[in-house]
Amino acid sequence: MRVAFDVSPLSHARAGIGNYMLAALRGLRENGADVVVFAPVSAQGRRNVERALAGIDVERRLLTLPFAHGWRTAWSRLGWPATERWLGRFDVLHFSDWMFPPQRAGVRATTIHDLVPLRFPEWTHGRTVRMHGAKYRDAARTAHALVCNSEFTARDVRELLHVEPERVRVAHPAAAPAFTHQGERADLGRPYALTVATLEPRKNLETLLAAHELLEGELALAVVGAAGWGPQPRLDRPGVIRLGYVDDSELARLYRGASVFVYPSRFEGFGIPVLEAMASGVPVAASAHESLDEACGDAAVVRADPDDAQAIAAAVQEALARRDELVARGFAHVSRFTTRAMGEALLAAYADAAARL
Repeated sequence: MRVAFDVSPLSHARAGIGNYMLAALRGLRENGADVVVFAPVSAQGRRNVERALAGIDVERRLLTLPFAHGWRTAWSRLGWPATERWLGRFDVLHFSDWMFPPQRAGVRATTIHDLVPLRFPEWTHGRTVRMHGAKYRDAARTAHALVCNSEFTARDVRELLHVEPERVRVAHPAAAPAFTHQGERADLGRPYALTVATLEPRKNLETLLAAHELLEGELALAVVGAAGWGPQPRLDRPGVIRLGYVDDSELARLYRGASVFVYPSRFEGFGIPVLEAMASGVPVAASAHESLDEACGDAAVVRADPDDAQAIAAAVQEALARRDELVARGFAHVSRFTTRAMGEALLAAYADAAARL
C-alpha cells in the first residue's frame, strides 16, 4: 500500500501533533507500508522536517516555497491541482491539521487529535479556530477515514461532526524511542517536579503554580514548553525553573531526573506526555478530566481536579509517596502503546475505507 502522508506540522517546533505524526510514520514503515511524505514548506521549515524525519525510512517530497502557509491555505481552498500531479499514484492520501489538498482517487484520510476549537474556542487562538474549522468541515464531508488518537476523541467526532461510525477509527499514539528509563538523568541542583506543555490557557499552568506554592519548597517546578498564545503564566517566581522548548534527547533526561511528572491539563485529545513520563520511569500526577483516561489507565491513579490547587498539590505528594508502585504500573501501561500497533490500526482503517469505495 502506497501512502502519501502530509507532514506540514513538522515544519514548526514539534509538539503533540508532530510527535503523533512521527510515531504514525514509524508504525506504517514497521508494517511494510510504502510511505511518501510531502509538504510545501519554507526553507527553515524544510530543515525542521528533515531533522524530525531523521532515521525514518520514507520517501521525501518537500517543496520549498516562500510564504508556505499561504500556499498550503490556497491549495486547500482552490482544490486544484490534484496531489497526484506532484506525487504520482498512491493508494491513500493522509492529510494533516494544516491543509486538506485535493486528490483524484484513492482513500482520503486524516487524523483528528481533538475538537478543542469546537468545544472550547475560548481556549484556542482565533486563527486556529478558523484553520481547524475548515479542516473539520472538509474531513466530515470528504474523508473516507477519520483516524482519532483516542476513543474519547472518536466519540467527539461522531457526535459533534455527525460522522458515520464506520468512517471513524482509533490509532492510539506511542512514545518516541528516546523516552526510556535507561540513560542520563538531568540534574537541576535540587529535586524537582516536571511539567511539559505549550504555555496556553488549556494547559492550566496557573493552577499548577498555585499548587506548587502549597508544597512549600518540597520540590522545584521545572516547566518545559514553548510560549503559546494568550496570557502567559508568570514563571519568574521562587522555585520555578523555566526551561522553554527542548528537543527529545534533553526532554528524556529531564523526565528521568524528575521526582514526579505533573500534567494538570483541562482537556486533551489523548495526552502523549503522560506516556513519555511513564516510559521514562517517573510517577505521574494528572488531572481527572476524562479526556486523559486512556493515557493514564490505572497507572496514574493520582487524579486531581484541574481547577483545585490543593488537590493538585495533594496528588503530587501522593505520587511521591507511592513512587515505586506508580512507576511499575506505568511501565506495564505504556508497554501497550507501540508504534507497530499504531501502524496496524492505520492500515486497517485504510483497508476498511478502501473496501467501501
